[in-house]
Amino acid sequence: MNEAAAAPEDATVGGWHAHLALHYRLDGQRTVSHDQHHGPLRVLKRLYPEGPAICHHVLLHPPGGVVGGDVLALQARLEAGSHALITTPGATRFYRSEAGPAAQRVRFEVAAGARLEWLPLETIAHSGCEAENSLQLALQPGAQAMGWDVLALGLPAAGEAFVAGRFRQHLEVQGVWLERGLIRAEDTALLNSPLGLAGKTVLATLWWASGSPLATAQREAFLNSARDLLDTSPLRAQAGVSAPQPGVVVLRALAHSVEPVMQLLQAVRGAWRQAAWGLAAEPPRVWLS
Repeated sequence: MNEAAAAPEDATVGGWHAHLALHYRLDGQRTVSHDQHHGPLRVLKRLYPEGPAICHHVLLHPPGGVVGGDVLALQARLEAGSHALITTPGATRFYRSEAGPAAQRVRFEVAAGARLEWLPLETIAHSGCEAENSLQLALQPGAQAMGWDVLALGLPAAGEAFVAGRFRQHLEVQGVWLERGLIRAEDTALLNSPLGLAGKTVLATLWWASGSPLATAQREAFLNSARDLLDTSPLRAQAGVSAPQPGVVVLRALAHSVEPVMQLLQAVRGAWRQAAWGLAAEPPRVWLS
């Protein structure tokens, strides 16, 4: 199904206002999906490279960037037993804002026994952007989810530093874990201090979240597998992993470029996938094309 859906309630005048609703359920041994969209946010591909139990969805925003006044809203609901992997074919770009803030708001509702993987490519905050990026997870007991957020400030390799603008971040596992942050280009203490970003322009968070507390042995297995990979990573001095809550494990990294960060996150994601679900890493095919 691919129908027009209602526009986001908080949409304002001007800009692109896009809403995509995804619904996954188990039909026999197959995860089937339905989608409803309004505006330029759509499903590009639906793939089953691992067999019928796991639905790989590739999402596309045809305008190619987000500017002032744009609102992108993604909602997904996973019913019991379903498994969805959601990714994007390219970076999400927040460009210079001239018509108010731009926003991307993502919310996932995951039922008991369902599994979610949220693996978008990086977000690029161009100089002059006024941006908000929000992710909310509502997990029932027995639900499991894994995902990441990679933010690149400007394009320093192309001589485009992040010298103006603001980027607001919200990461939440409802009722369990909440992180909020605001990066302002004029906040040089945050951007350059050794106690802040130390001049690094790429920030990454990889998280594992469960609707039920992890057993101590499983939590330690997650931590140890990530630390083993960190020991051999060029980012070992700029990354760390911890368990801030019994059902949450978080890896963070700083870097000067996206590539080593994505290599680290993909390696740890593969280790956690194997440890938790007995599944191979299986990178989305759109990354390989």
